Parts: sequence; C-alpha cells; structure tokens
Amino acid sequence: MEGTTACFHIPLQPGEKRQIPVSFSLREKDPGLEEPKTKAQPDFKDIQTRLQDASDRCLSCETEIRSDSLLLNRLMDRSLRDLHLLQTSIRGQKFFAAGVPWFVTLFGRDSIIASLQMLAYDRDIAPQTLRLLAHYQGQRRDPWRDEEPGKVMHELRVGEMARLNRIPQTPYYGTVDATPLFLILIARHAAWTGDLAFFHELHPHIERALAWVAASGDQNGDGYIGYQSSSKQGLINQGWKDSGDAIVNADGSLAEPPISLVEVQGYVYSAKVSLADLYERAGEGERAQDLRREASELRVRFNRDFWMEDQGFYALALQAHHAPTAVISSNPGQALWSGIVDAEKAQRTVQRLLARDMFNGWGIRTLSPQEQRYNPIGYHLGTVWPHDNALIASNFRRYGLDKEACKIFTAIAEAAMYFEHYRLPEVFAGFCREDYGVPVRYPVACHPQAWAAGTIPYLVETLLGLVPEAFDKRLRIVRPVLPGFVDRLELRQLRVGRARADLSFRRTSQGSVSVEVLHVTGSLDVVVEDGTS
Repeated sequence: MEGTTACFHIPLQPGEKRQIPVSFSLREKDPGLEEPKTKAQPDFKDIQTRLQDASDRCLSCETEIRSDSLLLNRLMDRSLRDLHLLQTSIRGQKFFAAGVPWFVTLFGRDSIIASLQMLAYDRDIAPQTLRLLAHYQGQRRDPWRDEEPGKVMHELRVGEMARLNRIPQTPYYGTVDATPLFLILIARHAAWTGDLAFFHELHPHIERALAWVAASGDQNGDGYIGYQSSSKQGLINQGWKDSGDAIVNADGSLAEPPISLVEVQGYVYSAKVSLADLYERAGEGERAQDLRREASELRVRFNRDFWMEDQGFYALALQAHHAPTAVISSNPGQALWSGIVDAEKAQRTVQRLLARDMFNGWGIRTLSPQEQRYNPIGYHLGTVWPHDNALIASNFRRYGLDKEACKIFTAIAEAAMYFEHYRLPEVFAGFCREDYGVPVRYPVACHPQAWAAGTIPYLVETLLGLVPEAFDKRLRIVRPVLPGFVDRLELRQLRVGRARADLSFRRTSQGSVSVEVLHVTGSLDVVVEDGTS
C-alpha cells in the first residue's frame, strides 16, 4: 500500500470469481498523541482517553468559565468540546466544520458565525477561517456555481462528484449573507485584538467584497442585497433559511425571486458601520465617511420598506416587484442584532417575537403557527434553531431588553438538558412546551453542529455585556446580568488586545450583578456600566 491506494494483483481464469474481504479500522489522531503499540484489536478505551486529554489541553488554552451552576458548567464544557471536535483545516488554516454528519466541510455562513460566537473564548480561529474564505473568494462569473467576483463562498465539497463537475460545490457560491458576514467577522475580530495588521492583509479582499455588495449583490436595483440562482443545481433560497420552501407568503405561496431577506440588509448595515471605524484608523477617512453615509441611507430605506405597521413587525423579505413577504418569522430578530432597526420599532418587534405563537417555551420559532405554511417539523417553517435564538437574544440586549434576553437563555439552556450529553442539536421541533413537556427532536438534525455548539458561549458573552475596545485598551462591561440559575461566575484569561483579565460576576442581594476585576495582565482598562465594581 502506498499512501491511500491499495493495489491487488489477482490472476483469474476465464469465468473465475474471487472474493476479497477488506476491513478498515478508523480513528482520529491528534498530532500530539503517540502512535499506540500494534495490537490484535485496537484499544478504544486508550484512544478515547488520549483524545480526551487532547481536548482538555485545547480547552486549557481558551478563556475559562467557572460558575456555581452545574447546568451552566456542563453546557459550556459540552459546547467547547464539540467546537474542538469540529475543528478541521484546509491549506493549513483551521475552521469550524458546519456539522456532523451532513456538513463536515467549510461553509461560509456557518463557519463565520461559529467563529463570531467564539471570539471571546478563542479568537485565533477567526483569522484562519477568513484567510480560507478569502482564498476561495469569487473571481469570475460562473452561473453553474453562482460565482461572482468578490462573493464569499457558501460550501466546498471534495470527492468523485466534485472532481467530475457533477455538482457545483467546488466551491459553490449560492449565498448572499456570507459576504457581509465575512466583513463583520473581520471588524469584530479587530475589536478584540486591537490590531490593524489583519485588516491590511485582507484589504484587497475587503474591497472586492464591498464591490460585490454594491453591484452584483443588488439584483433588482432597489438598493437591497437579493438573490436569484442561475445554477441548475443551485439553491433556490440563499440566506440561512436555505431550504426550497423556506421563504413564503401569507397565502402559502413561495416568494418570487429576486428575494431580499430582512436580516441580510442588517448584515450589510453592520458590516459598513463597523468597517468604517477600521478604515478611519487606517487613515482612509474618506472611505470611512462613504461607508457611514451608505449605512445611514440603507437604514432609512430599510425601516420604511420592510416595516409592516399593521402587524407591528418587519416583513420576512421583499420579493419581485418590491412586494413584501408579509409573514411573522424569526428573521427580523437577526435584523435587531445588526443595529439597523429603529429604536421605536425595536420594542414592538421584541414583543411580537415573544408572543405565544412565536415563543414555544423552548425558544423562538422560525415561523408563526398562524401562517399557512407553518410546520413544527418543517426545517425552516416552525422549528427552533439555537443559534438563531442566540443572535436574537443579543439583539434584545442591544436595545436594553435584558429580562427578555435572559428568558431566551434560560429556555435554550433548559432545552439542552433533554438532549444526550447536554448537546444542543442544529434544530429541534416547534411543538409547544406544555404539549409534550420536553423539546421534540428533529429527526435528521446535525449534532454536533458548529453554530448550535456556539450558542451557549455566545449567550454567556451576551448576558455578561462584554464589549471589547482593544484599540483603546479597554473592555466595557455593559449592564451585566445572570440567568436565574446562576449566582456566581468567573472568567479567567479573557483576552482583549494583548492583555488578559480575570473577572468575577456575582448576584447581589438587591438582584443586580456586581463585577470584580480579579487580575489583569498587560494594559487594559475595565469599565463597568450600570453595575457595581
């Protein structure tokens, strides 16, 4: 045997048949592990112990969380170990594979969001993910792969079907949100590191991505990022809800392309606002002003065109002829995450998301049961997605709705208790909590899945109110709150810029949360807002 090829030389007489039994023994190998001694049968217990040790070593290099809650400790441990398990690499660069068993590969959207969720714990995987996506950034117009210059890829596959060009995922570019999310991750990584070196390294790729947003991304000329696949085997829908029946109208019909999703406009807004700061710091003040102006104009148009006053909510999308898809969905919750939502509309949006038809006791559904297309086990038509709820909860915090954010955190954490190993799946069914008493499994959900595993860590960061300002050597802690089942929590070795901080959060007798700075290594100013330091 040479490499991965086995050659068998078998002489056969005419009409003769031979059977060759072949068996394989597969295991994961950590670079730090020694090869086990040759044995007649593999010692799986020994292998498991060694892999556990490797996982422990990995976790010891990240921000450490300690709390008085056994539930939170178990959830965090499971989440971080799953994300370690999903780490893989291409071209020497690490990234989070999207999920097991269906999506163990590089996905633009999924790998970016998981990296965003982990910035407070392991910020080193984000630049590696971004370098990979920059390498595969669209170079030309290729309808078969929905590729366009500057566009960030959706999915990369390898194997026989890919080599024969029978599938377009080589890579495939059918996503409109990966490109603005790529830009958001660059900006948020810089906020944690306080370093412009990576911004300069990817500057040409940033400009190409912004050019795609300005031109190719706006398919119907209305100023919004939209999509309409040109590939025979491409995705009909190209946001995070990418199943073919995910984007629907109130009468049950499917939305007509080109389709501009509500949350994607928010991603574009956030990307431009956050990148403007980096351009200004890099001495490109005029470019920064242009981005801020474009973001401001987008925000005005968005709050005019997507808002449905009669429902006190935002449309899921705008479709052909600028017609709204006037259904109640979870997508506007992610628009809140971006900051594009007007403050006076935020409260009404949150109230609608937490109404009985949307909040099922375990989380916020993807689609209201009042809609004709609702299906509690439809992939995007009424199920509950943990990562979606994590982003929505962070939206609540942005607009000062702290109790509402805690409600989401508690519901998701309690749901995790009913899944094996406290592992949140990719998605679970949308049935009401009072109907069954337990969250109902989605039959073919990925588990582990990257952005589901990142849900609890990201929610903890959200509730603690961590706002890194590494360029100014500052960490702001804004209105820290703790869920009802946690009274004490410590963060150890939290990295902000080149500094590290140990912090203690404790519930007071008055119900507020006090913050104590236990230790700081390096230069860092920790500022607590609306808390007791």
